[in-house]
Amino acid sequence: MTVRTRFAPSPTGMLHIGGARTALFSWLYARHHGGQFVLRIEDTDRERSTDEATQVILDGLQWLGIDWDEEPVFQAARQAQHIAAVEKLLASGQAYRCYCSKDELDAMREAQRAAGKKPMYDGRCRHRHDAPDDQPYVIRFRSPDAGETIVNDLVLGPVEFPNCELDDLILLRSDGTPTYNLAVVVDDADMGITHVVRGSDHLNNTPRQIQLYQALGLPIPAFAHIPLIHGPDGAKMSKRHGAVAITEYRQQGYLPDAVNNYLARLGWSHGDEEVFSRQQLIELFDLAQVGKGAARFDQQKLDWLNGHYLREADPADLVDDVQQFLNLDTSHGPALAAVIASLQERSKNLVDLANGARFFYVAPSEYQEKAVKKNFRDTTWPLLEQFLAAIETMPEFNGEAAHAAIAEICADAEVNMGKLAQPIRILVTGVPVSPPIDVTLELLGRNETIARLKRGMEALRS
Repeated sequence: MTVRTRFAPSPTGMLHIGGARTALFSWLYARHHGGQFVLRIEDTDRERSTDEATQVILDGLQWLGIDWDEEPVFQAARQAQHIAAVEKLLASGQAYRCYCSKDELDAMREAQRAAGKKPMYDGRCRHRHDAPDDQPYVIRFRSPDAGETIVNDLVLGPVEFPNCELDDLILLRSDGTPTYNLAVVVDDADMGITHVVRGSDHLNNTPRQIQLYQALGLPIPAFAHIPLIHGPDGAKMSKRHGAVAITEYRQQGYLPDAVNNYLARLGWSHGDEEVFSRQQLIELFDLAQVGKGAARFDQQKLDWLNGHYLREADPADLVDDVQQFLNLDTSHGPALAAVIASLQERSKNLVDLANGARFFYVAPSEYQEKAVKKNFRDTTWPLLEQFLAAIETMPEFNGEAAHAAIAEICADAEVNMGKLAQPIRILVTGVPVSPPIDVTLELLGRNETIARLKRGMEALRS
């Protein structure tokens, strides 16, 4: 059997972190077993579904590196197959028309609540043979009355549902459109899905879907309901816990491999290991190692992972991404890859890298006031004049030579190197933090360093 999994998002909003993790788990399971991963866009809600949201979902998956093996299936285009399945159930007596009005259904449920019963459809139209003229109706599934439906879940284990607690669900609405539970069964069967991996919030739908598979004579896929993601406080994940849309992580400068690694560890584990390459995840992932309890979102761990991937990356591989955040012409400055290499150790994300790189391509027009007050004294200017003269005349300018000049001048003046190195840094960058001063100056080059020193000294002395 070839494993076939799917991700079936609704294009009514962004691709959020929970959906992205579901897609990742489905993708990893298929890739681990040498199977296929397919995509279905569940766009039957025509009022809320948009092409823009669909594209955001596709872009988010592609950014994460979650590829699919066939052209995406759009559920709205399959309405004829959904209706055909309902007609089959009607013909076999396993579905029926329900003419109950909204007022009648509301009164029925109110009476059940008053009697201390669970409000649910009581099947009153099951044996109705009249067909009132011009009265709207829905089509309901005739759910089994007795026994139980068991979901043999690959994550949660066997879960039993008494059939008496499952009322006759609607298959077709009064406007002729299919409901979720019908459409998903027909589509998964037609697409040959062998394993349905989805969030545990879908578990209550599963016994109804199993009953539909059985009534339609279709093979039942294996189900795996993965735990939901909660915030650090244990509450359901929400925007107050931080960015939850994948596009936000991209905009905040996270690396897709770091996000994938973090998502994989939200509910899945392999010993005490935290860092996994994409290939390692494919080799190691198994649904049997997914926990039953809700996963806790930890922003600090995500930041730590992203910093790790950032430090381990080849600077050349980060150039295009950093360039997008910089949005500057970097052709007239140092090689961006070299600048990135100087910043990787202290950066947490691509935004940090871009912010740290900016001064290499844009000379400062102002200088941090607090840093100036702390580092500039009357004794600072002679030191700067000596350093400026030294770099103007040194045979070869590089970081080592600049460092040696700073050391010699400070030794002669009997002050520590910070008394000169820090003012130099502020004059060439505008701020008190940069890569090591020798690295910074070598990347800027002799001419730019001299120009910035003269401009800054003139500005701060006036």
